[in-house]
Amino acid sequence: MPDPLLIPCPSCNALNRIQNERLSDKPNCGRCKESLLTSTPIELTQANFASQTKGDLPLLVDVWASWCGPCQAFAPTFRQAATQLQGQYRLGKLDSEAHQQLAGQLGIRSIPSLILFRQGKEIARQSGAMALPQLMAWLKSQA
Repeated sequence: MPDPLLIPCPSCNALNRIQNERLSDKPNCGRCKESLLTSTPIELTQANFASQTKGDLPLLVDVWASWCGPCQAFAPTFRQAATQLQGQYRLGKLDSEAHQQLAGQLGIRSIPSLILFRQGKEIARQSGAMALPQLMAWLKSQA
């Protein structure tokens, strides 16, 4: 049997061990009992960022700001991607205005920016809004 996947809970940040074949069973957190795999992006903050980037399911982060027109236009596409990618990727949104220190630590120079993390490490980055087919193709090219 393959090793279980480590997945951080979007609600309490606890790491959970889930067998790969159980991902489609909509697993819940062992600590807080909330759903581990949401169909909506996780709100990322300075407090939960390090915990949420850990784990074996990749985390795709959309760095955005409320005043950014392209960010607002990209938001529905990102939500749609979260629904389609549930169980394969976890998606999170980081408000660069509310969390300027974290955005600075990540070296954000333009928004929207997408950063892909796996097991706590950045593995890819892309700036600019994309249509859903472009986003899916970009993610596939990173696998």
